[in-house]
Amino acid sequence: MMSDLDKVIEKHDAAVAAGDAEIWIGAEPTFTLRTSEAPEWLSQALGGEKEDYALRMARELSLRHPGSVILRSVGRQYGGEERPRWSIGLFERRDGAAVWSGPPDPVFADPSTAQAGGAQLLGETLARAFSQRHWHYRVYPAGSDIEQRLLVRTDGKDLDGFDADDPRLSRCSVHDEQTPDSGLSDSLAGEGFFLFVVGEIECAPGITTVRVDLPACREVDGFIECLAVLSQAASAAALPCLLLRGYPPPVDASVSWTTITPDPAVIEINQAPQPNLARFRAAASELYAVADELGLAPYRLQYNGTMSDSGGGGQFTVGGRTPASSPFFAAPYLLPRMVRYFNHHPALSYLFAPDYVGSASQSPRADEGVRDAFRELEVALWQLEMREAVTPEFLWASLAPFLADPSGNSHRSELNIEKLWNAGLPLRGCLGLLEFRAFRMPHSPRRALAVALLLRSVVAMLVQHDRVQGLCDWGDELHDRFALPYYLRRDLGSVLADLEHTGFGLDPSIAGELFDDTYRSRWSVDFAGCRLEIEQAIEFWPLVGDVASQERGGSRLVDSSTLRLQISLRRSGEESVALDGWQLRSGDYALPLMAEEEGELRLMGLRYRDFLPWRGLHPAIKPMGPVVLTLCHPGREEAVELSLHGWQPDGLPYNGLPGGLDEAVQRRTERLRSRIVNYADLPPVKSPPGDVLSGFNLDLRRLKAVSRGRNT
Repeated sequence: MMSDLDKVIEKHDAAVAAGDAEIWIGAEPTFTLRTSEAPEWLSQALGGEKEDYALRMARELSLRHPGSVILRSVGRQYGGEERPRWSIGLFERRDGAAVWSGPPDPVFADPSTAQAGGAQLLGETLARAFSQRHWHYRVYPAGSDIEQRLLVRTDGKDLDGFDADDPRLSRCSVHDEQTPDSGLSDSLAGEGFFLFVVGEIECAPGITTVRVDLPACREVDGFIECLAVLSQAASAAALPCLLLRGYPPPVDASVSWTTITPDPAVIEINQAPQPNLARFRAAASELYAVADELGLAPYRLQYNGTMSDSGGGGQFTVGGRTPASSPFFAAPYLLPRMVRYFNHHPALSYLFAPDYVGSASQSPRADEGVRDAFRELEVALWQLEMREAVTPEFLWASLAPFLADPSGNSHRSELNIEKLWNAGLPLRGCLGLLEFRAFRMPHSPRRALAVALLLRSVVAMLVQHDRVQGLCDWGDELHDRFALPYYLRRDLGSVLADLEHTGFGLDPSIAGELFDDTYRSRWSVDFAGCRLEIEQAIEFWPLVGDVASQERGGSRLVDSSTLRLQISLRRSGEESVALDGWQLRSGDYALPLMAEEEGELRLMGLRYRDFLPWRGLHPAIKPMGPVVLTLCHPGREEAVELSLHGWQPDGLPYNGLPGGLDEAVQRRTERLRSRIVNYADLPPVKSPPGDVLSGFNLDLRRLKAVSRGRNT
């Protein structure tokens, strides 16, 4: 019997399928060992037990997918790194047919069962398997007695004209040398010669196993046939296990390729895209379950109870069954519509984002760059609108300069088209993919499903309907008004209204999940018929120093010392009263709360410095915690004073990290203290000077500076 959620997903998939474009969706979730403070789980990409956790994850996923095969390939390589990072992938056919029937990866085997002389024996059985398929091959000596290099052609042609002294026969493994800037390239395979290198590798301290370095293959069918030959040969050699590594496999719509790679503080899983939401849900649920079994989490809990992102974000990708069938090529107007729609709706940029947002972040908006670029983007969109035929090359070239960060890094953009049709990105630049980067790691599979449903619905809507015209020039309002969650939630409501109006409306259960800000720190206190709520808002942290110069390193220096709070006041309880006359003060200054919802809500944003960084902006501004606010009314004898602390209010140390979400919530709650004070004892109230106010926020950093200046 179908559950209510199954019915919601079925309805969504049917609505998308009835549209004019196929929309595949994937994700790049990240997980961390939240109880660890080892460098690889806080800031570093490599080291410690991270690779072991990735192998265990690959093992558990492989067990759930019989007939799949684990392949050790190479991942990214950044400046200053001597070798590419490791990458552990799971390769399988989408129809369920097995691609591997040979010995398992060493992660499944008892290392003590390693077979002496196994590499030599595999070389012999592999040669026989080549002969049985009438493939012409040769065995060449290698630099090691236990290593063999077998060169083979699979097209029936012989190797008589091949030079036995060709230096490419003794090439290093792709795992043992730097990846060229031009990307991985197998010139032998490009000429029809496939080099298999059989040898041994240490799989555990003091224990070796047989390994095979695979060549590059362009065609999926050819690669699967090579796996079948290896399966046959390794089984004939009775190997207890076999490690397959080398060039990454080719991928098309018939196969699934999921990789597990290291990133700073996390392991990242590049999930294979799925043709519908039902399959996406199954894949996401499986992955979260495996991570949980291994003790990995999609979030971190800080000492003070703050719930933060895993540390690596949780991007989503949209494309088609093949690059050519990508919805962005089937409907060339779609990407320009996406750019305009996201520009009009900052909620899609900020509401689901990690803590670090803005022009210097990992996912800047197209309108967060320099002013001139905004006007040029308008020209680019106009040009695409006027053009009758838009090729993938032209589409990418028109928008790539604007979908990038201030340093020109096209990987850092909320709408990342690095893999759309980028001929300058070897092997993976022309996949027809759009990556949504402004998303924190969803803290549950249901949250991941809700976000995926939202994004897929927006794409499906924009294929059929153009909901906005031109670009909206938000100006200062973008980082002022939309720094407050209230306005972001209201903007999300307008997005959901668009979806409802165009036939892609979200079920209330999904909408409720999207509005659930469980991860966001918030506090509240009821007093005299009023409820005062304090909520973590969004702050746009700047880079410290030159932007371009920091591209050479693996990380960038950010000043995260400024925080922002949203303060809101509503009526509450049986004795609720009118909000007129109520004041919220910081010291002797009254905060000019804004009226919303026909006067039923008053709110304002408050910025302050939380700590003094070792290197950052404004070195003379000291930390301002705790934030002290007073809620009062001239007609009442009593007022309530609130003190929000960034740490345990008495300055005591915490007994380790929170054990779970409940303990984290308790620690957050305890950071707000309140006490009743006499209204008559409050100092005379003053209005804050205009230069400390923006349209929607008050900057305590400047207010404190003004106060000190007047006192001196």
